[in-house]
Parts: sequence; C-alpha cells; structure tokens
Amino acid sequence: MVDIEVRELRYFRAVAQELNFSRAAQRLGMSQPPLSRAIAQLERRLGVRLFDRADRRVELTPAGIALVEEADRVLDAVSAAGRRTRRAGAEVPSLVLTAKASVATDLLRRVVTAYGALPGAPEVQIAISGFGEQAAMIRDGRADVALIGTPFDRHGVEYEPLFSEPRVAALPAGHPLTGRAALSRADLEGLPMPYCPGLSSKELAYWSEPGIPGPVIRDSSQLMETVALGQAVGLIPVSLAERNPRSDVVYRPVPDARPYETVVAWREGIHQGWVGRLVRTVVELAGQEARRAA
Repeated sequence: MVDIEVRELRYFRAVAQELNFSRAAQRLGMSQPPLSRAIAQLERRLGVRLFDRADRRVELTPAGIALVEEADRVLDAVSAAGRRTRRAGAEVPSLVLTAKASVATDLLRRVVTAYGALPGAPEVQIAISGFGEQAAMIRDGRADVALIGTPFDRHGVEYEPLFSEPRVAALPAGHPLTGRAALSRADLEGLPMPYCPGLSSKELAYWSEPGIPGPVIRDSSQLMETVALGQAVGLIPVSLAERNPRSDVVYRPVPDARPYETVVAWREGIHQGWVGRLVRTVVELAGQEARRAA
C-alpha cells in the first residue's frame, strides 16, 4: 500500500489545475524545482505517470485524471475536518447554515429561532453564498447544512427535498413572446440564456435549455439586468420573479419547463447529533410553510 501525504495532493492538484509547473509553483508560494521533484517522487512511489510533459505542454494522463477526483475528495475532507473541529471547540460552539441571497429568508429566520430554542443547541450562523457554491461549502467544511437549488454536484453530499416550484420565462419588455399569455419550451428554443461559469454539463443543460448558452452572469441581479437589456431571456424559479417585479422585464409561465427544487443538504455520513437536528428542524419548518401555502 502506498501512502500519499496531504502536501503531495495539494501539489498535485495545483499542477493539475494549472497544467503548468511554473504557474502552479507560484500559486503554491514555492519555486518550480522542488515542486517538480515532489511530483516526480509521487509518480515513482505510485508507479504511474500522472502528467505527460512534451513539447512544453503538460497534460494529465489517465492515471492523473483518476487522481484528480480522489484528491478533491481527500483535500475537501481534510479542510472540512479542520473547520468543523474549530467550530465545535470554540468558546461558543456553532454550526453554519448557508443559502443563496434572498432564498427562503423567512424560513431561515424561523429555523434559527426554533433551533436556538433547543436546550444546549450550538449557535447557528447564516452564511449567504453565491450561485452554485453551497454544495462545495458542505464538502470543504465551510458550512454544515445548506439550502440548495437543483441540479447541483451531489458527490459527497446527502440531501432531502423541501419544496418544488415552477419556472417562468423572464423576457425583456417588448420581446415578441410577451404577447402570449403562456409559453412552451419550444417557444424558447435557440434563444440566448444567461448562465454562471463553472457549471457541470447537467447544470448547464438545465439553465440554458431549450435555448443556447448566452451571457455569463454571477448572480440573479446580473441575470435580471441582462434580460432587461435584451441580451438574453431567462427560465427562472417563480419565486425569483415574484421578488423582482420590474417594468422592463415581463414574466410568462412555461408549464412544460422542468421545475426548480430546493433541498436541504449536509455532508455525506454526517447526519447525527446537532447537524441531524438542524436538518430535521429545516425539514419540519419547510413542511409547515408548504402546508400553509397549499
């Protein structure tokens, strides 16, 4: 059995992401020769080549590609262990609950109040996160529990559905499609749709189909501005439309669009103790809201 040090995995991941030893060394705050020696030593111990170095290019080998995913999992787990241990051992122990800005704000308030009323419960900190960040924050320990909209990268994460809502088309005022009371997916085919960078193919398909990938955005505010300026149309959750009434954007239902589902998520295998009770609190309160809305 070959033992791999965490330091070696960090070195390997930097080179794998940069595909350039000089840039990876600079990023790691070290010179290139020791980095090259460390990678070469790791390859010798593993008995495989991790990188092809030819014609001044660096490319991952099949073995290197396999190690990338494993390195991500291990390094996330190491980071998570350190962060969660520090929070648990702090003078005032805490858990972190994360969600996107404006997502289920009332639910978050009620969760903090209800959970805080449990005898001995640790403090709950709310971390507002950006689009697509929540699952990564669970994996690397920046958060213990998250409210996430599907689809998302589910590796290393367990989750339970909370609620589902339809999506509507967001159109610039004056767009020809605003003359219709309702639309279908076919009506949006081929139109540019905004998307966030770093999406998986599955996530990109969800947010840009049936249109085509359009302008790159970072958050919902940029999405709305992009639509208002006539650069794209959006297929968005109805709750986002309700939070953004505007004279320069028109919303139309799209009954055959895949719905938007919100789930509560936590790190795989960590579902006992106070994390489990926080998850149960979220599920119970979300169920109460759903019953009131029905």
